[in-house]
Amino acid sequence: MHPQLSDKRIVCREFIQALDACHVNNWARLTGGCNQEKDSLNKCLRKERVERSTRNRAQAKEKRLKTEQVWKELHQDD
Repeated sequence: MHPQLSDKRIVCREFIQALDACHVNNWARLTGGCNQEKDSLNKCLRKERVERSTRNRAQAKEKRLKTEQVWKELHQDD
């Protein structure tokens, strides 16, 4: 269903459970009765993705700066 379900740390667990509980009722699922739960889940997953992207971007920037520093130190002797 969602890739986050395969993670060891399940994010947005309460939203996923609410959507699953709503989907038990096929009539509600087919007529849009679960749209609020789905929207809430999508907002939560988006927030998690944005936070993860921000963390990854910051880590990449730190790594790049560290690599540039090492290269500067390496080429100082040239």
